[in-house]
Amino acid sequence: MIKPLAAQIAALKNAGCEVIREEQKSGASLEGRPQLTTILDFIHAGETLVITRIDRLARSLRDLQVIVDRLKAKKAKGAHLVATEQPVDTSTAAGKAFFDMLGVFAEFETNLRRERQAEGIAAARKRGIYKGRPPKIDRAEILLRLQQGQGPSKIAGDLGISRGTVYQVRKGASK
Repeated sequence: MIKPLAAQIAALKNAGCEVIREEQKSGASLEGRPQLTTILDFIHAGETLVITRIDRLARSLRDLQVIVDRLKAKKAKGAHLVATEQPVDTSTAAGKAFFDMLGVFAEFETNLRRERQAEGIAAARKRGIYKGRPPKIDRAEILLRLQQGQGPSKIAGDLGISRGTVYQVRKGASK
């Protein structure tokens, strides 16, 4: 079985790409994607960012438009975006239109997935089988340390949590 990333790399090589950057992050956000940031910062005028599919780049129309704007913006880069598996080429009017339509559908799909997940969680809660993820903090440990006279900064540092969390636990205990 070919892994999805390996298949994408093979498709990019077949498309003639010489420089390929790998990043296994969700397209749901532009945050935490250093390879994409590097590409957008250093792409030159007239160059083309080649991807396999639009939904591999971003899952919201806004994020897709931010990416295309960054490709064009810096000193009028004039860089373009092309997808190997979809008729997207932002250097043409038809390619731009299709790009926007695919972006709308990618965002729609993401929103549908979130709705289905929320419905599933609500149904599981009704049946009493969904409890949520286990808490990451031990409230009893925080309260014990507060009673021992430790300060919020020390507790937060020792337990790897924020001081705000310590204050919230302390506030909740005083009620």
